[in-house]
Amino acid sequence: MKIYSHLNLSGFSNCYVIVNEKIHEALIVDPGKITTSVINTIEKGGHKLVGILVSHNHGSHVQGLASLRKIYTPKIYAADWEVAKNETNILKDDGVFSAADFDIEYFSISGHTADSMVYKIGSVIFTGDCLLAGTIGSSNTIFSRRTLINNIKTKILSQSDETAIMPGHGPPTTVGTERQFNAYLREI
Repeated sequence: MKIYSHLNLSGFSNCYVIVNEKIHEALIVDPGKITTSVINTIEKGGHKLVGILVSHNHGSHVQGLASLRKIYTPKIYAADWEVAKNETNILKDDGVFSAADFDIEYFSISGHTADSMVYKIGSVIFTGDCLLAGTIGSSNTIFSRRTLINNIKTKILSQSDETAIMPGHGPPTTVGTERQFNAYLREI
C-alpha cells in the first residue's frame, strides 16, 4: 500500500490517494479539490480508481467528487446519502468492507458531525476532522464534544501506539502520540 497526500489549498484539507500497486487499483479519501497532481497519481501509475471514502459531508472534503465522477466510475462510501445520492454506499455504525483488495474497517464517530466516519486500512487510520494532530474536531454543543471525545477514546485510541493517523487537516500523527500529548483528550 502506498499513500499519496494532496493538500486542498482552498480548504487546507488533506486528500489521500491510496494505491494497491499489486493490482493497480486506487482509492481516494476526502476528495477536496481535484488537481492535475491527484489525477497524475492515478493515471501515471496506471491505476484504476475503484473507490472514494468520504469522512464527512463538508465542502473541503467533497468538493472534487463531481469532477472525479465525470472521469471515473468509483464506488462512493459515506454515512450521508447527500454526498452522491443513489450512488452512495451508505455506511452505518462500525463494520468492514473490501475495495482495491484492502479490508477497510470503518467507525462511526459522531460529535464533529453526525455523519463523521473514520476508515482504517492496515495500520493507518484516516480520521477526517474527528482527530487531528494535537487537537480534535469542532463541536456545536458540550454534549457533542463529550460524544466526540468518548468515541475517539474507545474507537481510535484503542488501536496500537504505532497506528498512523492521517487527518483531514494538518500533519500526520500516531495513536501513541495523540494518547500521550493531545490535551483535548484529557477533558473527560
